[in-house]
Amino acid sequence: MENMIKKIVDADKEAKAMEEETLIEKEELSKKIEKESKEIYERYMTQAKITAEHNDIEEEKKAKLQWEEIQNKHKSVLIKLQSDYKLNCDKWTEQIVKRTLA
Repeated sequence: MENMIKKIVDADKEAKAMEEETLIEKEELSKKIEKESKEIYERYMTQAKITAEHNDIEEEKKAKLQWEEIQNKHKSVLIKLQSDYKLNCDKWTEQIVKRTLA
């Protein structure tokens, strides 16, 4: 009987030791998972920043080209308007005066 009680007590101690080992392993695994998660997050964020910077540069280039195209169109329109004005200034003035006096 005493032997049975000793075996039960020993089994209980062994179960508690196993439980403690399991808890320690669980904690170590949790720390490892957290560390790996942070590393993955940092890698992802670094790559995302690089991609964003690259996209910003590309968008700036596109915007600059569009701006230059618009400026060139405006210059072209201005030159045409100035040319039309030089050719038709007297004619337009006469027409304005005629319409005003009529």
